[in-house]
Amino acid sequence: MYFKQFFDNKLAQYSYLIGCQANGTALIIDPMRDIDQYIDAASDENLTIVAAADTHIHADYISGLREFAERGVKVYASDEGDKDWKYEWLKNSDYDYQLLKDGDTFKIGNITFKAWHTPGHTPEHLSYFITDGAAADEPMGIATGDFVFVGDVGRPDLLESAAGQKNVMEPSARTLYKSVEEFKSVPEYMQIWPGHGAGSACGKALGAIPESTVGYELRYNNSLKSATSEDNFVKFILEGQPEPPLYFARMKRDNKMGPAITGGLPKPKRLTLKELEKVSKQDDAVLLDTRSREDFSLNHIPGSLLSTLNKQFNTVAGSYITEDEDIYLVVEEHQLDEAVRDLYRIGYDRIVGYVTPHDVEMYGEQKIGPLENVQTETFEALEDVDDDSVVLDVRKATEFNEGHVEGAMNIAHTRLLPRMDEVPSDKKIYVHCQAGARSAVASALLMKNGYDVVLIDDDFENYKRHQPA
Repeated sequence: MYFKQFFDNKLAQYSYLIGCQANGTALIIDPMRDIDQYIDAASDENLTIVAAADTHIHADYISGLREFAERGVKVYASDEGDKDWKYEWLKNSDYDYQLLKDGDTFKIGNITFKAWHTPGHTPEHLSYFITDGAAADEPMGIATGDFVFVGDVGRPDLLESAAGQKNVMEPSARTLYKSVEEFKSVPEYMQIWPGHGAGSACGKALGAIPESTVGYELRYNNSLKSATSEDNFVKFILEGQPEPPLYFARMKRDNKMGPAITGGLPKPKRLTLKELEKVSKQDDAVLLDTRSREDFSLNHIPGSLLSTLNKQFNTVAGSYITEDEDIYLVVEEHQLDEAVRDLYRIGYDRIVGYVTPHDVEMYGEQKIGPLENVQTETFEALEDVDDDSVVLDVRKATEFNEGHVEGAMNIAHTRLLPRMDEVPSDKKIYVHCQAGARSAVASALLMKNGYDVVLIDDDFENYKRHQPA
């Protein structure tokens, strides 16, 4: 059996290529939308991908399942869960597909895959037992998707906190408890191949180790250890979950109803400075600046959004850009493909054009249009806050509850766009987070929407050190 794990650093997402070398066929589990990466990797091993499978309807990225189906590859998906969480785009389609129930099996060469219904994170969630028939008649491991991670389990609150369903958070947690109880009876030697690693918003304490075993997780996974009773587990698993990025609801919808088929990655054109001037005045366009917050603060085109091309790029872009907006990038030429691919993975197809950071400099120097900066201060500036000012803390609620500036508002940066009306538009807004990164992107969003903003680019520890004991 051939086994390869893929990892997307920004989404902290794992996909798996599993192949039978005896007959040269392979399956991909939980593919991302840009499926060329898997096809190329399989080809390098003289394997042909003949099947693809999802563990569940994903919330954090666009699945590549439909892209594979479009190419004639057989796809497998869950037929478990209630009527609201079915793969609508597969039902009655002309695709080659099979919908799976608990206990259903299928084979790729000598390898057997057995579906195991593990609801809780989502109602339809499947895990897959994987048996290498050339070597054994029992499974060696489980592709657990968003059920069991290294160090955590999949959060059960997303249908409510991200997808907008009412009063399902606690029932989902109780369903997850029942799945965990089943997990405890799985042989401890069995390997765990999770759907996400550290940095994913699909849990609150995921580890960075790429795989584990059932026995290890039962001993050291705090979420599993909390399942000494149903009530104890529910309380533990719902406490401290971070606010989900805004785009999660859209991913749920698109993966359920069917992602758009575009024929490949968008191919944005390089803009002239005159074209950039026109874009800067378009109401239905977004200029997304991928530079560092320091460079953006010094000068940027008015109305730009900031999303530095780092691990938070997808989260910020996905929380601040709507699906009906054309996207133009400020990005280094050698990073263009990376930025486009990252946006494409979370469903942004309207990436129309781009300029480089040097173009922005020329835009200002040649006086094509104005550039602006961000007023930046340290926490000492909060001494000047008066009745005409507001402190906006864009950290997570859990961080805010551990300590905050007296009188500050708290809106997590990933939820700021839909809650913008809560921020007073007639006051100066002092924006801060823990160390400046989240407050920088939030400041750019507020400035784009006409707010008078001061960015506190400082470490919150500096503020705490100067407070009375």
